Amino acid sequence: MPRQARLDASGVLHHVMARGIEQGLIFRDDRDREDFIRRLLELALKQAWAIYAWALMPNHFHLLVRSGKNPLSRNMRALMSGYAGYFNRRHNRHGHLFQNRYKSIVCEEETYFLELVRYLHLNPLRSKIVKNLNELDNYKYTGHSAIVGTVERKWQDTDDVLGRFNSKRSPAIRLYRKFAAAGSEQGRRPELEGGGLLRSHGGWKGVVKLRSGREKYRADERVLGSSSFIEEILKEAEKQEEGKVKRVSLKTLMSRIATDMGISRESMTGSGRNRKVTRARAVLAFIWMRYLGRSGYELAKALGMTPQALYASSSRVEADNVIRPEDLERWCA
Repeated sequence: MPRQARLDASGVLHHVMARGIEQGLIFRDDRDREDFIRRLLELALKQAWAIYAWALMPNHFHLLVRSGKNPLSRNMRALMSGYAGYFNRRHNRHGHLFQNRYKSIVCEEETYFLELVRYLHLNPLRSKIVKNLNELDNYKYTGHSAIVGTVERKWQDTDDVLGRFNSKRSPAIRLYRKFAAAGSEQGRRPELEGGGLLRSHGGWKGVVKLRSGREKYRADERVLGSSSFIEEILKEAEKQEEGKVKRVSLKTLMSRIATDMGISRESMTGSGRNRKVTRARAVLAFIWMRYLGRSGYELAKALGMTPQALYASSSRVEADNVIRPEDLERWCA
């Protein structure tokens, strides 16, 4: 099914999660974890987002981030696609690494910020990767160690977290650690791991459609926030839908991809099996259907192919993770 945009307004606080396909490992060793952290760092340094909390588990990861100058979807695409390509090359594997798309929960900050920071950072303790809080203090693969000062992570926004406990760093660290210790016996809290405001589909338009069932929506576990917070989200959704700019046309997208791949746009609509042409059609199918969420039937008609063949070729492109984020943005601008 085509995937559409998520709630990506600048400055929104998100709890983001992604799991390995079929619960498989996404981190096999520290080298994998360090590569993933490097990608987090690069996005933070580009001011693409602010990272407050994070945890790398063997088969999934958690992030608590505030979207910056880039939409969350663009950051996650760069993070997950880049890492999946690295992982597949290093471990000589093929196919999808992650289970579907990431999940994101849009969070009401005043109520949930510190609860989420604590909950995410205690993941290794709940899973018995570390034995106690002292070990967690020195564990490199959550943001907890950066907050307590045992591991330096200049790209992680520790000041915002500590500033909520005390204006001075040392007392703030003590209070934060006491707060973390108090949560260490809470166990798993499903209400903090819900599905995500828009799940995988619908984008802002999906939020607008929920107007018809607003009372049910207000109680939906996928949203961490009060009724007034949800009302704000609905208003922002309507504003985004009203101000939506015209999307790239199929003809323009075909021309841009064809030019970059050294073929003519007309050759993409023929029946030839030239390798370059086949590759260009597959890339076009991936971008049109999976990245932009547009109609597969429209594309099939334009290319003279069956929708089934296009979905199959787009899946191979997605699994290979070979399209550069900068090319995606340029082709779809």
